[in-house]
Amino acid sequence: MSWSRRRFLLAGAAGGGLLIGYGLSLPRDLLGDRSRLPAGPGEVALNAWLKIDTAGAVTVAVPRAEMGQGVYTALPMLVAEELDVDWSQVRVEQAPIEAVYGNVVVLADSAPFDPHDRGFLARSVRWTLRRIARELAVQVTGGSTSVRDAWLPMRTAGAAARDMLVRAAAARLGVEADELVTERGQVIHAPSQRRLGYGALAVEASALDPDVNIAPKARQHWHTLGQPLPRLDIPAKTDGSAAYGIDVRQPGTVYVAIRIAPDVGGRLASFDRTALESQPGVIGIVPMFDALAVAGRTWWHAEHALARAEIGFEPGPHADSSNAGIVSAYEAALDDGEGFAYEDRGNAEDQFKGADVIRASYTVPMLAHACMEPMNCTVRSIEGGVEIWAGNQAPDLLRRIAASRLEVDESRVVIHTPLLGGGFGRRGEPDAMLRALEIAQAIPDQTVQLVYSREQDMQHDVYRPPAMSRFSARLDENGRVQAWHNHIAGPSVSQSVLKRAFPNLPMAGPDKTSVEGAAFLPYAMAHRRVEHSRVDIVPAVGFWRSVGHSYNAFFTESFMDELALAANMDPIAFRLAHLAERPRAHRVLDLVRERSDWATPPPPGRARGVALHESFHSIVAQVAEVGLDNGAIRVHRVVCVIDCGVVVNPDTVIAQMESGIAFGLTAALHGEIAFEGGRVQQRNFPDYRMVTMKDMPVVETYVIDSDSPPGGVGEPGTPPIAPAVANALAALTGVRQRQLPLSSGGS
Repeated sequence: MSWSRRRFLLAGAAGGGLLIGYGLSLPRDLLGDRSRLPAGPGEVALNAWLKIDTAGAVTVAVPRAEMGQGVYTALPMLVAEELDVDWSQVRVEQAPIEAVYGNVVVLADSAPFDPHDRGFLARSVRWTLRRIARELAVQVTGGSTSVRDAWLPMRTAGAAARDMLVRAAAARLGVEADELVTERGQVIHAPSQRRLGYGALAVEASALDPDVNIAPKARQHWHTLGQPLPRLDIPAKTDGSAAYGIDVRQPGTVYVAIRIAPDVGGRLASFDRTALESQPGVIGIVPMFDALAVAGRTWWHAEHALARAEIGFEPGPHADSSNAGIVSAYEAALDDGEGFAYEDRGNAEDQFKGADVIRASYTVPMLAHACMEPMNCTVRSIEGGVEIWAGNQAPDLLRRIAASRLEVDESRVVIHTPLLGGGFGRRGEPDAMLRALEIAQAIPDQTVQLVYSREQDMQHDVYRPPAMSRFSARLDENGRVQAWHNHIAGPSVSQSVLKRAFPNLPMAGPDKTSVEGAAFLPYAMAHRRVEHSRVDIVPAVGFWRSVGHSYNAFFTESFMDELALAANMDPIAFRLAHLAERPRAHRVLDLVRERSDWATPPPPGRARGVALHESFHSIVAQVAEVGLDNGAIRVHRVVCVIDCGVVVNPDTVIAQMESGIAFGLTAALHGEIAFEGGRVQQRNFPDYRMVTMKDMPVVETYVIDSDSPPGGVGEPGTPPIAPAVANALAALTGVRQRQLPLSSGGS
């Protein structure tokens, strides 16, 4: 790739960053301070990641939020493997807020480069970002980074603890450490057949200094990793004892419902306090700038009172805003010319001077998160500060924001992270917490639990933005893509999120999330330009499962099918012809072709469509078999193949592919937020439909055994399903649909 002005500027930034990085840089603290991990009676911590009790039970501190993706199992497996402990002895708890748990990978992934780029500039920028991330130490859960970030620290923690236990056993038995082996939570001296359990050695081991340079096991010695072990969070979720944020119960709690101005930017104008106070169970009324909150003995008392109240709101400055206006703004931005070029290979624009250029334009709508557990937060005043319970994806960020809002030291803010009833990026936002803090200040000496109704949650989300994408392409005489130009319009999600969290932080520069899944495609093309035009919109936008990949996969893989048709080639064969330099992607596509019976005609009235997409360092291909059932789109079968590198727990990978397909299928068939007159029109699931059990196709998932570094699995299953279904519909009906949600009529 040529050194464009963009790359020159990035090189300058990287150079400055390298200097800053050297100033910040220290080797990553892999083990942390064991004194920072709270230990109960009979427990000792061997490092910041694990503690052992006298019975030999091992408790692993997990610094990422469990929202169904399986981190309460995958991350303890990393420790259990290196520690040589039986899975039945492993427990899990949420880690405290400490620098050692900061997510380094999530920031490094934001570098605006091809993930496969190992050049000096890309390596320098990633190097700098990693070191900055170590200083920031943000405990964020997102970007399918949990296993990738924990891969070295948590394995090292397990290996170091095992080494400490072996040395303690050697001292007690009077033998050399290399005469000992470990197995299922015991240290064994084979010549004498003496055995010591970890519980009996834990106190002595805790007095030793850990070996910070210890190397984790080689793969051929694994016995835990790669096994389909049962998830540690399932028993509590099955018997009902699992505690989510909405389940928090503290003595003396008052329960709060809220009505927020329906118009973006609107404000509270009027309400009848006397009428509200006369309602049964009402304890307090808190007017806010843009909302009215009511506290009751139960949440239903508060919600019932609000439902019967006459509340007046004044519209905000966006009363003329609508979906149509957003589309017009996108079209104008694309018409006006160049955006920021994330990829500019060869000279694509010069290739489009002939008459054989293939063009297409695609759009996707705004989407809600629609987490099954609505937004909620519980706040209790403590001496000089607050204690907060909130399902969240970034506890240290919430702590900083709360401390700033209350003007107290961060040490006076205690954050608890219960289980999350769905996150998808939504629970990285501070809005529910900030409202709960304001309400708690107005109702002193009470614990306050704020819960959004489904309607308030749906209408006051931070939405997956709508997006528009225009393509131009030209094929060579062999039916290969000679030139490709993709111009995308939409807001910057990353900058929108950061601006809400840190209003005074300057925002500038590229946002890779805008083009992820559009730039740096695996397909070989001599000339390719991918650019983005930033268009700010209302309402607020935020991270949504798989972020830019969620719509760019639909754009790019649908257009690839259009080019295959123009080349008169089979869609899979057409893609394979462009993957000679990407053997992993080639293998994934080959396997999905085989397992989906691609070469065998589908049953009458059905057609198949394929999509291949790489995201979060994993490669996924899906084939959807689609028909029409009484005029409705029916997805009968989905075959999914994933190469996510080294597999920690294959059952979790399969579950996440199924989950991602269900999530993406909902968006493909139903998802659409209508924004008219400055307000969101949808209110609840009847007008924001979900894919239900009866709608779900049979899903077959095949996980490739790979030696590549681990990739993500929480999000990569979502992007390919919409284009796979759209491509199948085009094959079935002969009509190409270029917008979501898909219509059975093909319009």
